Amino acid sequence: MDRRTFRVGIIGLGGMAYAHIRGVQALRDCKITALCDVDAARLRQAGEELGIGSEHLYTDYQALIHDPAVDSIISVTPNQLHAEVMEACLRAGKPFLSEKPFTLTYEEARRVKAAYEKGPVPSMIGFSYRYTPAFRMARRLVQEGRIGNVRTFFVQYMQGWGSPLYDTPYVWRFDRQASGTGALGDLGSHMIDLAHFIVGRFQSVSSMMETIVPERRSLDGASMRKVEVDDYASFQARMASGALGLFQTSRVAIGSDNQLEITLYGDTGTIRASTVDADHLVWVYRDDRTGQLAELKLRVGSGDRLSQWEDYLRMLAGTADETLPDLASGYENQRVIEAVVRSNDARRTVDLNEV
Repeated sequence: MDRRTFRVGIIGLGGMAYAHIRGVQALRDCKITALCDVDAARLRQAGEELGIGSEHLYTDYQALIHDPAVDSIISVTPNQLHAEVMEACLRAGKPFLSEKPFTLTYEEARRVKAAYEKGPVPSMIGFSYRYTPAFRMARRLVQEGRIGNVRTFFVQYMQGWGSPLYDTPYVWRFDRQASGTGALGDLGSHMIDLAHFIVGRFQSVSSMMETIVPERRSLDGASMRKVEVDDYASFQARMASGALGLFQTSRVAIGSDNQLEITLYGDTGTIRASTVDADHLVWVYRDDRTGQLAELKLRVGSGDRLSQWEDYLRMLAGTADETLPDLASGYENQRVIEAVVRSNDARRTVDLNEV
């Protein structure tokens, strides 16, 4: 039987798009057949690099979605377009991978969910850290009971590029109309998904958000722009399992390049995993021979390794499992983001049932 080649269209050719392009190119059964970007020069250059003819280069994402030479979409747009593109894919009946956060607002999330329920298609949200080997191994060890029931856990995702030290100008990630939230949606959505992936569903949150740098210079340097999104967010969470979590994320943490980490404390041990060393995790347990605590650094094996794009292909082929970050995962993620924002605004704990 001949193997099927899935034809992929890419919407958005910013920096993250090239990670997706390289990932798809590494797959035997996927081929990029169309591109879309509002920047015609960038589009033309990418088309030349990938050998895609001008008839499959688009500045209108709707045209790419309806291209008969495209079987599936990867959407790498700014946040304000996530919902629109997903809805267009659903109307066209084409599977997609859309970048996180799920949507700009919770109202959009509800709209996309309703559209999906009327006409579902295979769908994936770009929670790429589900594919960090150490996190996948941590999930497996928790499920195997290596640390007993998870009672408390700590997650943080820290970056430093927005710190005053670097005089970062006002880009779209600081614009509420384009991003929805700041560090919370950009980095915090990954923290939320990691907890969802390993620990389970959220029950309630209590949060604090702050804009550390209230003004940033415009890209042309001619003026100062007011920042209306958070540089820092932290919250406590009670999970449906009863576990208690503590979360913090920041884009003004000098010395943190791309530091996402989780520590899980169970009845019989502890697990620590981080992007800083994605190929190992630390397991703390009691050695039955000595009765003493032991700390073991474990290397991730092949069974806990899967790339985001391999899973994308499995989704297209109908062989993905429950670890796929699907549309429901994206929707639940946006519910938690909304609860965090409401908690900060009201200065109280917000139950997820309220959202």
